[in-house]
Amino acid sequence: MKHGAECRTDGTRIAVISIIPDDMNAPADRSNNGENGFTLIEALVAAVLVSIFFASLFELNGMCLRFIDSSKESLAALQSVQDRAEALRNRTFNDLTRTDCSACVPVPPALSCVTIPCVHDLLATTANPAPIAQRFTEVVTISNYPTTANGTTQFTRSPDGTVTTNSVRTDPTTDLAKVDVLVSWTTTTGSRARTEQTSCIVANGSKK
Repeated sequence: MKHGAECRTDGTRIAVISIIPDDMNAPADRSNNGENGFTLIEALVAAVLVSIFFASLFELNGMCLRFIDSSKESLAALQSVQDRAEALRNRTFNDLTRTDCSACVPVPPALSCVTIPCVHDLLATTANPAPIAQRFTEVVTISNYPTTANGTTQFTRSPDGTVTTNSVRTDPTTDLAKVDVLVSWTTTTGSRARTEQTSCIVANGSKK
């Protein structure tokens, strides 16, 4: 916009013309200069969204770690069950089914004999040396097969190593014995009760 002014000095007319741009007195418009910015509210909303994202990411990571821990416990329990069942299958049929845990008596002319631990004494140690096996409760059941009225012997091993005799077989042994091994524990995450179990049939004469 042009603004003109006229003044006189000593009778001489002098014209003064000043040119003032229209936008000098107008407020600055950042959008016209390509200098866009964020308001305080926009910055706060962005910060909240980023916080929610990272919180969700951390929770997902925690869930994955808990799932891995639970899987490790289940795998260790399965291994413990298999190790215990294998140790029982490798015993002679008499050592597997006998209920007497007394020391052996030498038969003349032998002067000594080797006492093989009975199942009760075998359970005094964990199925394998893994540290997590110390947390498991084991229940071993050896029964006549087919089942008879009083043909079941059962032992329970507590996490502290205490072995309890739940029942003792009084019926004569049959030619087949059923072996059940059950391991139970409480998960570290969630404190849930979990179990692993296996069963097998052992025949008299299958192990000499």
